[in-house]
Amino acid sequence: MKLDLENDKIPKLIKNFAIPCVISMVVAALYNIVDQIFIGWSSAGAFGNAATNIVYPFTVIALAFSLLIGDGAAALFNLAIGAKEKEKANKAIGNALILLIFTSIILTILGLIFEKLILNLFGASPQEAECYKYAQDYFQIICYGLPFYIIGQGLNAAIRSDGSPKYAMVATVIGAIANIVLDPIFIFGFKLSVKGAAIATVIGQILTFIVSILYLPKAKNYKITKKEIKLDKDICKQALSLGLASLITQISIVIIITVANNLVGKYGYMTLASTGIPYGVVTPLAVIGICMKVFGIVVSIVIGVSLGGMPIIGYNMGAGNIKRVKETIKYILIINLLIGTIAFILFEFFPGFIINMFGKGNSLEYFEYAHYCLRIFLGGIILTCLIKSLSILLQAMGSSFKSTLLALARDVLFFVPAIIIIAFLSKSVVTMLWSAIIADILAFILGVLLLRRELKN
Repeated sequence: MKLDLENDKIPKLIKNFAIPCVISMVVAALYNIVDQIFIGWSSAGAFGNAATNIVYPFTVIALAFSLLIGDGAAALFNLAIGAKEKEKANKAIGNALILLIFTSIILTILGLIFEKLILNLFGASPQEAECYKYAQDYFQIICYGLPFYIIGQGLNAAIRSDGSPKYAMVATVIGAIANIVLDPIFIFGFKLSVKGAAIATVIGQILTFIVSILYLPKAKNYKITKKEIKLDKDICKQALSLGLASLITQISIVIIITVANNLVGKYGYMTLASTGIPYGVVTPLAVIGICMKVFGIVVSIVIGVSLGGMPIIGYNMGAGNIKRVKETIKYILIINLLIGTIAFILFEFFPGFIINMFGKGNSLEYFEYAHYCLRIFLGGIILTCLIKSLSILLQAMGSSFKSTLLALARDVLFFVPAIIIIAFLSKSVVTMLWSAIIADILAFILGVLLLRRELKN
């Protein structure tokens, strides 16, 4: 069924683009959360989960560069197609492929060379010997899979923007299913613990990469030849500027985790649980990692819905049909408001159910901190969903500056200063969790103002 971005009803278009996109995004997020669940039930337990939380920011950095290139090129492609600029559309995808290859190789080399520096930066402590060893095991294997991960995820946006959201979904789902099936085999069957989780993840990424590459020769609206892969300075500049919001969105996650991990290392032993025992370092590291992965699932759904609207918004912006742009924005925000509300209910009223998914037999301090983290740290999830959605909608409208500013504001401009100040004043890894809600309120106000100004323009 061929979709008509100019004339089909908006709900129909959003349904056809967003559902496969949501599935793709959620499945991509499952790569990390599935590892966390199986590791939580393995002999590594909380130490293994803390270790994967330490490595997680580096994988997010890889995804950030992948989306910078992939989402930016996809946005430029849609704008070019809407404006009937066929050659520009082709170059957007061709240049993106080359940039993805170069970036993935460079990041892999840097990861392998600066392993210890990277792990220490993200909160690893050599004094926590067991946790540190697990982090090294996981990191080294993940590094070798980065080229497949970066290229596969980057091409996903190009496939989706070509009008093949279901194929993009299949490419991601195949890899995730492989990861889910192989995780228990490698972790429990071969008794490889954290190493097994990493191996399963990389195999899944390789499969996604293969399926994505196979799409390129049969693309509907672009063709990649030697002419298209020759880097064009202007094309690269436009694509990267449009993808900057996606980069910032992911890097902001890295900053959040890095700051939180290091504050935990500083104040974890100063904060007493209700039992009178300090929370320590490993427990908060493991719990914050789990909360960020659960948070990532919700945000993935929101981003999937929002990205599903990108082709519709981009095309109609290029065609000058602002009425359809506004209608698309309205539907997407309503959907994401509902998603945020459901997530809020789960986090506030059923935290125990979520916590128990990641293993049992942990200490009372562990479960107490996990309840605090879900209820407080993720307490502003409704506003977070709307903020993330607004950032992508602004990106789809071609407003890279506003999109980037909003993506940066919530997690960096507001959250980081708030959590540092609160942690310093309270010396508590519990009190510092309130910084997330403060950041959500301020960023939501900014997002509404930016969208209103963009629509007026």
